[in-house]
Amino acid sequence: MGLVCGIVGLPNAGKSTLFNALTAGAAAAENYPFCTIEPNAGIAELADARLDKIAELANAARTIYAPAEFVDIAGLVRGASQNAGLGNRFLAHIREADGIAHVVRCFDEPHIAHVEGEGTPADDIATVNTELALADLATAEKAFAKAQKQSRTGEAEARRQAAACEKCIAHLSAEGKALRTLVLDEREKESLRELHFLTMKPALYVANTSESGIRGNAKTEEAKRAAEAEGAETVIICARAEAEMAEWNPEERAELLRDMGAKESGLARLARAAFAMMGLTTFFTAGKKEARAWTIKKGATAREAAGVIHGDFARAFIRAEVCSCEDYLQCGGEAKAKAAGKIRAEGAEYTVQEADIIHFRTSA
Repeated sequence: MGLVCGIVGLPNAGKSTLFNALTAGAAAAENYPFCTIEPNAGIAELADARLDKIAELANAARTIYAPAEFVDIAGLVRGASQNAGLGNRFLAHIREADGIAHVVRCFDEPHIAHVEGEGTPADDIATVNTELALADLATAEKAFAKAQKQSRTGEAEARRQAAACEKCIAHLSAEGKALRTLVLDEREKESLRELHFLTMKPALYVANTSESGIRGNAKTEEAKRAAEAEGAETVIICARAEAEMAEWNPEERAELLRDMGAKESGLARLARAAFAMMGLTTFFTAGKKEARAWTIKKGATAREAAGVIHGDFARAFIRAEVCSCEDYLQCGGEAKAKAAGKIRAEGAEYTVQEADIIHFRTSA
């Protein structure tokens, strides 16, 4: 199950620095607006402390993290919906992403210019979201006019799309809120799918702060309140420190995290938040050969999870032997978990839970 996450925000908010941390230095990160013009894309293996512990207990020869594609998109400025800055090129790149990680400047660095001279996290969030909403409003109005015209010939789908677009227009213009906060039924969502609304994409906020702000400060709290207003999650991260740590060995990274008062890296927290945002869940497989993280849609069955590994596993499915990650770690591995009765047999329709460790039995 893939994940394509677009990294957006104002220029000089730390988007490229975060991208470099995720993908080991694939993008330029400079102190001037629009140092990113064409989007940089990279595959990141999303570190997971849970999997590290599982691999150690299983004595696995290698550890394979869940992959995700991140796209570093050029900074958006006020007026982008009217083609200011990189305008429509920026907006087109967002349309290709499955979800959005909105990086918000929550640090004080006088030598790193703010694109508007000064601004608060709430102001910056509002600037980006307003431009996305204005772009969606233009899309909705254009689609509404077209669908309304087609509906006069009796096309039922055109009537549905016109009605759904009308709801979107009212929500965007009267309330000024992202379309992800608009309640729509499944038929309405389907009729709008081809329009690729920007504010309908799931989003999370990344409060990019200094090392001293990792535990939270006034700016990160302001960003968090703005995110909560639309029901979105906020991840506090120091992108600069994460980019530096990406080049260090595990012992050095662990020491810095202790100094920062963090239990795990910001990238690990961002990974979980990104998967949750996209409605994905993670399960693990573990053995001598490898310990591996897999992603599936929340609510997926054991048979569907088996099919993610290999199509033959789904077709020849017999049962899934399941242990929760918590039980596996508390017991000290598979053998002790089995002896303690913590490994159970589940059928094909079992709903896979976050962090399940599963061994699939098949007839193949």
